[in-house]
Amino acid sequence: MISEKILHEEKISREEVADRLQAIAHELREGGDANIDVGNKTVTLSPAASVGYEIGTRESSSVLRGSRESVTIKLDWKPE
Repeated sequence: MISEKILHEEKISREEVADRLQAIAHELREGGDANIDVGNKTVTLSPAASVGYEIGTRESSSVLRGSRESVTIKLDWKPE
């Protein structure tokens, strides 16, 4: 089994986050292969017609670290 994980993390504006999510949504809508930008690399994926979708939120508060909120979105499928 071959497995490759590419992860990229950075702080960007809300507007840029929205632009990137819209770009992923556009690729999914187009059908066929999807070109997804991950940092300075573009990965070509082959989404199936049916895609698993998971979303979760977390809210935490700490005296030392302050409050923090996060959203995690996961999409997965078996390539066609």
